[in-house]
Amino acid sequence: MNAIAFLVPLAIALGGTFLVFFLVAVRNGQFDDLDDPPTRILRD
Repeated sequence: MNAIAFLVPLAIALGGTFLVFFLVAVRNGQFDDLDDPPTRILRD
């Protein structure tokens, strides 16, 4: 029981940390598509 009481908050804290990192990366444009727009004009 002590292990569950320790691991559940740890898992929630790690999940929250990675969620914050993901949101910061999205806000900074890390996942913007930089390859498709230059080639899209060639397909039109």
